[in-house]
Amino acid sequence: MLVKDVMIDNVVRVSPFATVREAMRLMKTHEVDSLVVDKRHAHDAYAMITYTDILRAIVAEEGDIDLINVYDICTKPALAISREWEVKHAARLMAKLGIRRVLVTANNELVGIITMNDIVDAILDQLGEGP
Repeated sequence: MLVKDVMIDNVVRVSPFATVREAMRLMKTHEVDSLVVDKRHAHDAYAMITYTDILRAIVAEEGDIDLINVYDICTKPALAISREWEVKHAARLMAKLGIRRVLVTANNELVGIITMNDIVDAILDQLGEGP
């Protein structure tokens, strides 16, 4: 099974210049706990922002969600893998690095995202125990 067979291709993206409030609104609207942060220019890297990043910024740092930009607190660069990888290699990498989600690219352009939950769901489906 390949990453392209399991990944989510409808990725919710946010501008690096958006405020944290805007990012939180997007997360709530789309019912996701992370967003892909767009590149600032063609040679830039994609980034990721999660609820954890936001909580760290506004709680630990006592930040204002209207004054902090996404770019200031996102994880950059975000780890990205090819859509042609085998899922087992993606799972192994994610487990080894202790991360729950990875961007998926083709020709260095974003085509999706894969999460640990997606991988577990695919395994359960193969075993005939999916939802």
